[in-house]
Amino acid sequence: TFILIDKPYDWTSFDVVNKLRYGIRRLLSKKKYKLGHAGTLDPYATGLLVLGASTYTKRMIEIQKQAKTYRGRFKLGASTPSYDAETAIDQTYPVDHISPEGLRNHIKTFIGAIEQRPPIYSAIKIKGVRAYHLARKGINVALEPRSVQITRFEVWPVEDMPDTYSFIIDCSTGTYIRSLIHDVGQSLASGAYLTALRRTHIGNFNVDDALSIEDFILKCP
Repeated sequence: TFILIDKPYDWTSFDVVNKLRYGIRRLLSKKKYKLGHAGTLDPYATGLLVLGASTYTKRMIEIQKQAKTYRGRFKLGASTPSYDAETAIDQTYPVDHISPEGLRNHIKTFIGAIEQRPPIYSAIKIKGVRAYHLARKGINVALEPRSVQITRFEVWPVEDMPDTYSFIIDCSTGTYIRSLIHDVGQSLASGAYLTALRRTHIGNFNVDDALSIEDFILKCP
C-alpha cells in the first residue's frame, strides 16, 4: 500500500522512513518490514512524501518519475552557498532594477526544458559520498548539469516582506527548486535564495490527503 506523509520541517526523508518503519514493525510484531519513499525532500522543506510499504516498494521508481508541484518563497538581493536559508548570506546585490511585473516576465524564460546544475548542498553522491558532506567540509566539487522541465512558474510579492516573493512551480522529477531560484537571481544580476519550500503534489497524490507523522504513529500503538 501507499502511505502519504506530510513531512515536517527539519526531518530528513530517511528520518521519516525510519520512524514509520519502526511503528509498523511494532504494530505487526515483525523484525523487518520493507518501506521506501518516492523522492527525497530536503530537511528544510515540508510537504508530500509518498512511501511504499511491502511489495509497493517496487513501485517507488514509477512514482518518483511523476511530475511534482511545489510552493514556497524566495528572497531577492542576496545569495547563499546552499541556495537556501541553511547557510548564511555570502553576497548581496542591488534590487532596484526589479519590479514584480518585470520579474514575472523574466521567469517566463525558465518555462520549458532547461539545464540546471544541482546545488553542492544536496544528497547526490560523489564517489560514494553525499555532496553536502563535502560542502560542509569546504570541499568544492562541480556537479554535472541536468535537463529538467518546468511547466508552470508563477510568482507574486509577499506583503510586508521586502524583496520576497511567493511562488508555485510544476516541474519534472529531478528538478532542484533551490537551483532554479538561484539561477533566476543570477540571471537578474540580483541574487536570490530559497526561504521556504513545500511539496504539494506528486502525480495524482496530494498533500491534502497526507497524514502527519504524529497521526500515523497514533494508528500504530
